[in-house]
Amino acid sequence: MKKIIALLFIAFSVVSCAENKTASSVENSSETAQQEIDKTLNNWHRSAAKADFEAYFSTLTEDAIYIGTDATENWDIAEFKGFAKPYFEKGKAWDFTAVERNIFLSKNGQIAWFDELLKTWMGLCRGSGVLVKQDGKWKIKHYVLSVTVPNDRIEETVRMKSDFDKNYLKKIPIGKK
Repeated sequence: MKKIIALLFIAFSVVSCAENKTASSVENSSETAQQEIDKTLNNWHRSAAKADFEAYFSTLTEDAIYIGTDATENWDIAEFKGFAKPYFEKGKAWDFTAVERNIFLSKNGQIAWFDELLKTWMGLCRGSGVLVKQDGKWKIKHYVLSVTVPNDRIEETVRMKSDFDKNYLKKIPIGKK
């Protein structure tokens, strides 16, 4: 009986150590991925400020979507490049700096989503998006930029944009691009 208890104790200890090692490995992997993503996003924003068109767009997947602050800005990569190119050609596109960022990872560590509060020429904005790991590098697959509106100013904002909204809705079928 003592031998069985001793064997069970040893088996339990081995399993417990293996589980702790695996959990530790996952935590380290997650932390490393979050650091890589943070660096990727910071470099992406920095490349726009430096008007580095190639660096900026190489951070996006080939099928990326960029949604801007205007209701008309729901672009695939080619459309977004067309919009952005004149700004980059002038030597400075836009300068966004993250002041807060939250990053989340899928269980398999190949997909990440994030939100960030940005300091921009428009004041505070909110960015959010999805990244995927491709060939060992994190790439932005989907990005949404939103202008923040204080809650106590929302009614004023709604009134200010109501004519645009009404006219734009007449141009598009509801639920379609």
